[in-house]
Order: sequence, then C-alpha cells, then structure tokens
Amino acid sequence: MATKTISIDLDAYERLRRARRAPDESFSQVIKRGQWERGRRTCTDFAAAMARLPPLDMETLERLDQAQAQDAAPEDAWRTR
Repeated sequence: MATKTISIDLDAYERLRRARRAPDESFSQVIKRGQWERGRRTCTDFAAAMARLPPLDMETLERLDQAQAQDAAPEDAWRTR
C-alpha cells in the first residue's frame, strides 16, 4: 500500500493519539473512522435527493394543504413560546 507523509501540529497529533481505540491502531485507521463534514449542499444535491423519494399520495398532500391553511404568524414575532 502506498503511503504519504504529512505534517501536523502537536495538538492534532495528540487528538489522533487519544482517538486510537487500541495502542496498535494506526493513525490511518483513526482518520478513516473519522466523520468529516461534507461541504455545503447545493440545490442539485437537494433535487437528486427528492428524485429518490416516492411521490406523495393524495391523503398526504391534503394534510399538508390543511396544515398550511391553518398556519398563522405569531402575534409577537420577537417572542418565543
């Protein structure tokens, strides 16, 4: 397997070291377990996700229409519940 040498500051090194589950776990394994934030989502991402969903049935659409019709702005927009 090919490797690449990187430089990290001491704080990052200590975080990686503490994140190991076992003394013999490599930093590569720790990094691969990491949950990395995905960049900003785009409208294209949203449209693709929506395309994977099944179409809504008429009952659901009617309930959404009713909920929207009953929705009203709060009396005091600056006050929370």
